[in-house]
Amino acid sequence: MTVSYDSVAVGDELPAQSFAVTRATLVQYAGASGDFNPIHWNEKFAKEVGLPDVIAHGMFTMASAARVVTDWAGDPGAVVDYGVRFTKPVVVANDDRGAVIEVSGKIAAKDDEARTVRVDLTAVSDGQKVLGMARATVRLA
Repeated sequence: MTVSYDSVAVGDELPAQSFAVTRATLVQYAGASGDFNPIHWNEKFAKEVGLPDVIAHGMFTMASAARVVTDWAGDPGAVVDYGVRFTKPVVVANDDRGAVIEVSGKIAAKDDEARTVRVDLTAVSDGQKVLGMARATVRLA
């Protein structure tokens, strides 16, 4: 079911979601994306280049946040614009827990002429904001 433009208001919150990220998740994403940079799977290499540990792919983090919007809208094609700034990496420990990306969203603006809403997203991992200026423009029916 898709969301109706008339049924939403500025300030409405989207259902928050949490995304578990393990080392296995990173290997799967590397295979799907073709991004085999060792900072995403080799702990020794990641630390040698100054990172605290292996980190999640930025595009994986960005896609996780977008999922909150597409799940809410009911139609991935409704997203007409999406952008973020990467503020902190998602550090993925080599244990059973890995990391968790917690994402929330809120309708920040409506454009009656275009029938779009701007959704501002917040993405946090380990208490740190990992995306800044995360915004999606969504065209609603």
